Amino acid sequence: MDEFELIRHYFDRKSAVSDVIVGIGDDAAILAPNPDMQQVQAIDTLVEGTHFLPQTDPADIAYRALAVNLSDIAAMGATPKWMTLALTLNEVDQQWIEAFANGLHEAADRYKVTLVGGDITAGPVVTVTISITGEIATGAALLRSGAMAGNGIYVTGTIGDAAGGLYLLERNETDDELRQRFLRPTPRLQIGKALVGRATAAIDISDGLIGDLNKMLAVSNVGAELDVGLLPISEALAKCFNHNQCHHFALSGGDDYELCFTANDADVALISDVTRIGKVNNSKQLTCRLNNDILEVDDSGYCHFK
Repeated sequence: MDEFELIRHYFDRKSAVSDVIVGIGDDAAILAPNPDMQQVQAIDTLVEGTHFLPQTDPADIAYRALAVNLSDIAAMGATPKWMTLALTLNEVDQQWIEAFANGLHEAADRYKVTLVGGDITAGPVVTVTISITGEIATGAALLRSGAMAGNGIYVTGTIGDAAGGLYLLERNETDDELRQRFLRPTPRLQIGKALVGRATAAIDISDGLIGDLNKMLAVSNVGAELDVGLLPISEALAKCFNHNQCHHFALSGGDDYELCFTANDADVALISDVTRIGKVNNSKQLTCRLNNDILEVDDSGYCHFK
């Protein structure tokens, strides 16, 4: 099969969604945005050897590629709508491509996203780029820039699991729950929507809690104090690693795709599956404490070309 046959066979599913006027098969898609809404755009690239191991199940690669984009949409409080896919392959393995397509369609169906176009090319390593468009009511999007002194700092779910899962995968050890947390993260779309009008700032945790929280604090021109003892650590992570390792994964590991946000405590009191881990202040620096002692942590987060 050439690239056009691969697209038609594995990725072209006729959309029943009325807002897709022209989808796959033309030079570009034609979409019908809802009135009184703003579009939210996100794009992420996953590269073999950098973002996933070469032996990773292609269905998991595709699922993860979409999930990490959806996490950006969740951090804005938006609703995902459409996506495009650019896929680079080092060989045409139809069994691999079929599994990849199945994983992509599984995630797309689960989160109600329509594939409306894309491209397949040849290259040295597998590379997956997904661009996604969401929408939100005009002026309602959550931003990184609104954190204020006195706000509580919160995270969704549990953190550190994905980094622990990757650590085990790299050593050919497995824990099903931790492995799935890395391979198939859960974008917090519903919580993101619930935070609209309640949270003052938000970011998704992709490069590590400390690194991403620092980005939000810098843009908001504030500081914070974080209580490491309050970090939500899962039973699965605690079972496989000691306290110091769990704290390292949770603070600096990344890849959890949970949300970190700031808010007045009363405004988010009824939102479930969130944990208060600190408080915003005017210091313009982030201090981490454990049992009242200042804890030195790696605050850089993951960074390409570093």
